[in-house]
Amino acid sequence: MTNARYPRDMRGYGRTTPDPRWPGGASLCVQFVINYEEGGENAILHGDKASEAFLSEIVGAQPWPGQRHMNMESIYEYGARAGFWRLWRMFTEREMTATVYGVATALERAPEQVAAMQEAGWEIASHGLKWIDYRDHALEDEREDMEEAIALHTAVTGARPRGWYTGRSSVHTIELTAEQGLDYSSDVYADDLPYWQDTRSGPLLMIPYTLDSNDMRFATPQGFNAGDQFFSYLKDSFDTLRAEGLAGAPKMLSIGLHCRLIGRPGRAAALARFLDYVRQHDDVWVARRIDIADHWRRNFPYRPGLRPSRLERPVFLSIFGGVFEHSPFVAERAYDRGLHDVHDTAAGLSAAMNTAFRRASDDERLSVLMAHPDLAGRLALAGDLTADSASEQASAGLDRLSPDELARFTELNERYRARFGIPFIIAVRGKDRHAILAAFEKRLGHDRETEIATACAEVEKIARLRIEALMSAGQ
Repeated sequence: MTNARYPRDMRGYGRTTPDPRWPGGASLCVQFVINYEEGGENAILHGDKASEAFLSEIVGAQPWPGQRHMNMESIYEYGARAGFWRLWRMFTEREMTATVYGVATALERAPEQVAAMQEAGWEIASHGLKWIDYRDHALEDEREDMEEAIALHTAVTGARPRGWYTGRSSVHTIELTAEQGLDYSSDVYADDLPYWQDTRSGPLLMIPYTLDSNDMRFATPQGFNAGDQFFSYLKDSFDTLRAEGLAGAPKMLSIGLHCRLIGRPGRAAALARFLDYVRQHDDVWVARRIDIADHWRRNFPYRPGLRPSRLERPVFLSIFGGVFEHSPFVAERAYDRGLHDVHDTAAGLSAAMNTAFRRASDDERLSVLMAHPDLAGRLALAGDLTADSASEQASAGLDRLSPDELARFTELNERYRARFGIPFIIAVRGKDRHAILAAFEKRLGHDRETEIATACAEVEKIARLRIEALMSAGQ
């Protein structure tokens, strides 16, 4: 690691995912996306340098530079002419809703399909200006295309898109989406629930999409080659996520569809079976992505909380420099090694601090141990403890000892120091004086190596508890 902030979030929701509180107490949210790309794909007719080569019946197709690929064009035409209408009937007859990822230039060439989408009440999100690969585009060129896509989409549909999915995106895409003020982006695949992502333009709601429960795998190597495989995969995904929801952790299942792929009869039959399977369950919310976005904003608005990885060094040290007693070098080294999103929880920051502490020299670790006060010792009696130590000792009642108890602690402190050369250290939160005395007696029987290791582990526990308190206070 380096002190440059790592831009990826490898933590997510962690061990316990939030209850999304889906409407009606649903155990699962199912979301269907119908990609409308036909007429917006790479083609010489569209001013592109080569023909399309992605997601068609011609697996492994290559671009034809400077030439029209008549077979490829015809395959895409099937999606607009036949596949779309098969899907439209399938969903409307079952009164099930969907989100359309609409390529703006494709929508412009499809007025009847757009009218049908609107008649069905489907959300039409933006899938970009053209369905092309943006990985090599300059920032300004991609921004120009995004602005034109939004303008054209608005003119064609009568409403500005609220959601965005480029698909073949660049490192700039998410930042540009936030810059345009859109309500959500789906250019991520990182979770089973929506989440907020910080951008230079402010927080952006991410509603993850999917490349696995997606009919695109009919057009890729090692993908689905029959409808029953697609149905089986969707059903297993549905059943697994629904079971998690019934156990108290509801999720979202995204399903990606393409008119020219799933719209073929042999594949459409599998989708129809799955739609009917979904309808058999009354604890499932079938939603548009914009419905999910609105629900999330109402129930889980952006709350940044305390983000250690985003703090300037002096501010970070002023907050966390004392969690290892009188030993700010631990926090300094943790910060200088590099803090990232994964360290923005008590567990994550504690891990970074522990790493710095464990990598310190033997003498440095010993100095940390020596910085800790005796329990109910002279510093406590004189009122000279740090605020943290005073609070911790008070939580265990060590500020309210009887004369006999105080004498016992004094005796044990002296015996312990004489044996090991360090103060007795224990994380006292949640313990009473009797438990502490029992630990004192037990640990006096250790050899020095074992006791130094035990004391170091207790120092880490104390630091973790202090970090948890600071993080909670900063929420």
